[in-house]
Amino acid sequence: MAHLQSPVTQYALVTLNYWVFTITDGALRMLVVLYFHTLGYTPLAIAFLFIFYEFFGIVTNLFGGFIATRIGLNRTMQIGALLQIVALGLLLVDSTYLSAAYVMVAQALSGIAKDLNKMSAKSSIKLLVKSDANQQLYRWVALLTGSKNALKGVGFFIGALLLASLDFRGAIAVLLLLLLAVFIPCLWLLTNHLGKTEYKAKFNDLLSKSTEVNRLSAARFFLFGARDIWFVIALPVFLQSELQWSHSAVGSLLAVWIIGYGIVQSIAPMITHTQTPSAPAGRSAYYWALALSIIPLLLVATLQTTLPNNYCIVIGLFIFGAVFAVNSSLHSYLIIAYAQKAGVSLDVGFYYMSNAAGRLAGTLLSGLVYQQWGFSACLIISSLLLGASAYIAAKLPAHSNSTAL
Repeated sequence: MAHLQSPVTQYALVTLNYWVFTITDGALRMLVVLYFHTLGYTPLAIAFLFIFYEFFGIVTNLFGGFIATRIGLNRTMQIGALLQIVALGLLLVDSTYLSAAYVMVAQALSGIAKDLNKMSAKSSIKLLVKSDANQQLYRWVALLTGSKNALKGVGFFIGALLLASLDFRGAIAVLLLLLLAVFIPCLWLLTNHLGKTEYKAKFNDLLSKSTEVNRLSAARFFLFGARDIWFVIALPVFLQSELQWSHSAVGSLLAVWIIGYGIVQSIAPMITHTQTPSAPAGRSAYYWALALSIIPLLLVATLQTTLPNNYCIVIGLFIFGAVFAVNSSLHSYLIIAYAQKAGVSLDVGFYYMSNAAGRLAGTLLSGLVYQQWGFSACLIISSLLLGASAYIAAKLPAHSNSTAL
């Protein structure tokens, strides 16, 4: 029992729960997009199904860090897993009850659950790494973030596969059983003290007063809005309606993309250390976002040529994913490096609030822009949003023991 209560073992349990949760979250997103597109929902209508998912992610990140300082990170993670179980249970009803409003409520619970899990797992790293060990912190954050996204890709594939082989209810039941199989033992094995602080945060601590956290959060908003404006709704619908791809083909492509994206995130320290062995400074986020902003415009240009659209989309998607993965890893490391160790969940929660806001804006724009102006318009706006992210990141400060890349 003493071994089970060690910080590293406890964090391993949190990570296991986070990984399994991520698989169910990715699978559920793919199930909802593909199933409701099959029912004849427009891209904008599908986007609206995720409004509460993203909106309540914003609210959760704002208040989740505050709650974690009082009850502990492990408890907030367990609450998140329980809410995901409830959300999946709600979707087990007969398909005649799956109205847009009903699904939006289930997605709201899933959004709260997802961000409680993310905030808990990522905040825990700060408590396990020495204050001056920036290189180790970068590696740990990159590994956690990358493995999580690789497993989200596995979830995309599982969601598409389950929908192709079972009906919607059967697919949801499988996901529910998978999550329960991990939640129940973790409920018993996890302690309740990780992340609890002697300092009791006050309500006015919810909004960060740190310049670097505020600036990085704004850059994160535009970064993830730029990704989701063409990835969440526009891309899978474009592949199905314009290029006539099947459910399993769309799910397989997005799964492989996310897995590859996660692998690149995991090795981001090796990529960014080609020039210096030190942990990256804030300005690194500027250079990488600027490079990323060019890729959507190049993809638009190739789609206007005589080259097969299938090849253009797949190649462009993977190039974008690789560069975006480095951007995401840099951001994930910087927020942990900038966050104050006392009440780390407050800064991390505030930061991921902006992440959720960017995803919400990107999701809505993905359905709206695609429906009104098409896929290329989504890519052009994505490039503009990335330019905004780069501009904001240009003034990010360095921190101790770091150098600009």
